[in-house]
Amino acid sequence: MAGFSLFLGFIIPVAGWISYVLYSLAVNYNKAKKTGLPLVILPIDSGNPLWMAVDTRILPYFKNLPFTKNFTRFNYRGWEIHDRYKAHQEIGDAFILVTPGKNWLQLCNAETLIDINARGREFTRPTEMLAMLNVFGPNLGTTEGTQWQRHRKITATCFNENNNEIVWSEVIRQATGMRKYWSSKSSINTIGDDVRTLSLHVMSSAGFGKSYPYQGAEEESDTQGSANIRDALKLILDNCIALVALGPKNLDKWWLPKSWKPLHEATVTFQNYMTNAYEEGKKAAADGNTHGNNLMNSLVRASQAESKEASSQGGLTEQEIYGNIFVFNFAGHDTTANTLAFGIALIATRPDVQDWIAEEINEVFGDQDPETSNYAEIFPRLKRCLAVTYETVRLFTPVAIVKTSGPEPRELKVNDSTHILPPHTMIIPSYSAMHTHPRHWGSNSLAWEPSRWIIPASASSSNPATETFLEFPKANNPFIAWSGGARVCPGRKFSQVEFVGVLVGLFKDYKVKPVQLEGESEADAIERLKLLIKEDTGFRLLLQLLHPERMFFKWEKRV
Repeated sequence: MAGFSLFLGFIIPVAGWISYVLYSLAVNYNKAKKTGLPLVILPIDSGNPLWMAVDTRILPYFKNLPFTKNFTRFNYRGWEIHDRYKAHQEIGDAFILVTPGKNWLQLCNAETLIDINARGREFTRPTEMLAMLNVFGPNLGTTEGTQWQRHRKITATCFNENNNEIVWSEVIRQATGMRKYWSSKSSINTIGDDVRTLSLHVMSSAGFGKSYPYQGAEEESDTQGSANIRDALKLILDNCIALVALGPKNLDKWWLPKSWKPLHEATVTFQNYMTNAYEEGKKAAADGNTHGNNLMNSLVRASQAESKEASSQGGLTEQEIYGNIFVFNFAGHDTTANTLAFGIALIATRPDVQDWIAEEINEVFGDQDPETSNYAEIFPRLKRCLAVTYETVRLFTPVAIVKTSGPEPRELKVNDSTHILPPHTMIIPSYSAMHTHPRHWGSNSLAWEPSRWIIPASASSSNPATETFLEFPKANNPFIAWSGGARVCPGRKFSQVEFVGVLVGLFKDYKVKPVQLEGESEADAIERLKLLIKEDTGFRLLLQLLHPERMFFKWEKRV
């Protein structure tokens, strides 16, 4: 009898859960069906946190079972990067993934996405999904409506050419240090860690005015802790999932493992440092000192200036300044580091591209030391280096910006058809499809080809000075790596300057190639690296190389 009771105690909750899932799926299916768009039915919401933790481990067991094609193809985070444009080519520019949790509109249509971005008050970001980023305070990424407008107006003034000068000088110095470290080794397999260090140092300098010498993964001290802002920020960004899940106030709870104590200490150090920097920024602004173009000082100045405007909505509160500084670091660190890792690995597969950008770098700099260069004069001339940046984020966009139809039905035109989206429909711009669809990018759309962004002066010309950069028409722009409309990434130019600066520091006088295995030709090593990039790409927090330590590179001086 006791065994039967235990059985009922197990089976009743399970049956109840299954019934709820089926009911929710039926409700969402009926809503989605009314749109007239193609539907793909999935048994689990890919945004379910529990499913996200196990999806790629479980799905392989279903691949050979009947009736699981859509489940194994679409029901995991990051399926788009492997599918690219194929689903949209088969199903259409727009289709809905129907799940028990939400309906997800997958969209691969430039005109429709531009329309959505232009209607920012109707198609908003799902703030309930982003609220976890209010770790240190409300910020640009977690607000909407008039509050977002206030944040946007003030933060936009911080990402300016004065700050880009800081980024340029610092990234050249850091990249040169990283190249010296790499070229001193017979081979390296630490690009994942090393580019994170570089990105961290650039953020420390541009964000707080704190500069550090470059140290490679094997040079960093074993005694590092959270005693300074760099080490505190590194610990926070390396453990940001735990931080955003629990919040800084819960990291010292007795029930957490002792191994989490350093993260708690790092958040205290970071908070104290931000408080001191904030007070210094306020004092400098009060004294009329406009020097110091790092993000913290610029944010304090802009906020205080806005507070004095009679017609304004007011400046940012102290907590909002802290919140924005955190989200600048959170959003800018991993995205840039992961993209740099992809870029360096891809460049290693293309000796011709290395020669191509080296030609431009040497023409622009000549005998000049890049560390003494003037950002405003030099950066606009490095079009080929910028093309490498664009081409890398085209194929490996770090993260998609999710939108929602909001609390009301929304009319949406896709090609020649108009559809009514139900309230609270999630909208996913299909970056991987938009950025690789042959109708926009030609028959070589899946190839990494930076030269597609460069227009030579003539068919016979190869002079970098006379080349122009490709610009798509605004009404039909399929390139959305930094989002678009009013919600365009405020750090877009910041990240471009950083990536281009890294290329200058690495490739002015050096080249890179994959280390050959025993009995392997250089061509075979390149093909092996290409395959590893393809198979090792996936999502953790963002799109990244999952195991960059499996990639070995050798740096050599150009002759």
